[in-house]
Amino acid sequence: MKVLVVEDSQVVLKIVKHLFNRSNLPLQPVFCETMQAAQQVIDQSNDIFVALVDLNLPDAPKGEIVDLTLAQGIPTVVLSATYDDTRREALLTQGVVDYIVKESRFSYEFALQLVGRLLKNQHIKILVAEDSLAYRKLVRRQLERHLYQVIEAEDGVAALAALKANPEIKLLLTDYEMPNMDGVKLVQNIRREYETTDLKIIGLSAADKPALSAQFIKNGANDFLRKPFNYEELHCRVMHNLEQIELIQEVRLAAYSDYLTGLPNRRSLFEEVEKHFHDLKLNACVAIMDLDLFKRINDQYGHDAGDLVLKQFGQMLRQAFSRFSFARIGGEEFCVVLEHLSGSQAEQLMSRFCELVDNTDFIFHEERIPVTVSIGVACRDQDSFTQVMSRADDQLYRAKELGRNQVVIE
Repeated sequence: MKVLVVEDSQVVLKIVKHLFNRSNLPLQPVFCETMQAAQQVIDQSNDIFVALVDLNLPDAPKGEIVDLTLAQGIPTVVLSATYDDTRREALLTQGVVDYIVKESRFSYEFALQLVGRLLKNQHIKILVAEDSLAYRKLVRRQLERHLYQVIEAEDGVAALAALKANPEIKLLLTDYEMPNMDGVKLVQNIRREYETTDLKIIGLSAADKPALSAQFIKNGANDFLRKPFNYEELHCRVMHNLEQIELIQEVRLAAYSDYLTGLPNRRSLFEEVEKHFHDLKLNACVAIMDLDLFKRINDQYGHDAGDLVLKQFGQMLRQAFSRFSFARIGGEEFCVVLEHLSGSQAEQLMSRFCELVDNTDFIFHEERIPVTVSIGVACRDQDSFTQVMSRADDQLYRAKELGRNQVVIE
């Protein structure tokens, strides 16, 4: 997909090009200096995701470029050299995503951040609970302008049903005065099941009740907007709350994932498996794996080569055992919990994987690195997960002592 940048200032173009080169946006910027050039790009492309446009172009000095991009259904962000409140209101009413004044480098950074936000928004569901059909549709249009997926509910009861049917909803906008269940009671019901780290709630109301915002927040809402609110305030609040969820998700990912391979880490594995390990009705086995002579790989080929081996091995592990729980639990040590498998089934599966690793090319700077793995397996009885892991670790040491590159099961 492409980002269409229409700007005649060479200084601005230089800044925007530099920021795009620094960014990790999966979008190709296309730069035009006139409306005519932009028209040609639009005619030849069907994959323009968003347009960043200047209002004053040599062949379109009155903002005609906005008419062009909006007519093509392209989300449009306006970059203006000056702030004009009347012009801003007119453009927002016309349907632009945002109106950004080119005051400093931060303005262009914000524009690119907004493009990145729009990319994410395509995959985010927002629920709007509002009994007024007209107001509900208004909020929906404003959210869809930022490419959110919007679900509507006419009251609190319908909102609970929508949440149950769409558990991936990340944000709820709820009015206070609704039939069947008001907004505060809706928040109370939701917080019995949904944590504030997973679902954000913004209360809405036009009621003349000064304490209503505190009532919403004390019962589990994250924010409050008094109606009528303007378009930009709504989006700032929505974006702020969604970014909080994303920040928490990033922290969780860092806490529960291995930074190098992207696999779950030891902490993640224990929290996932330990609680239900004794509840397994069928057989379960634990396999501990260790890459053979890994220190020699680091010493002979360098740590970059060692990292490559670990990452490639991690990909193989993820692909081979996608239906099981697995993790990188140490430097070159990995664990797989083979739920619902007997000892013989686990041994066969691990033997095939051991052979697969031995026959796989691990290439670093066009040189093949020989890689093998030793695996120890133990099966569940009455022991805890930690105890079964310890027994599997004992079998791993036996596999090492017997010559490596093999599977040993107790």
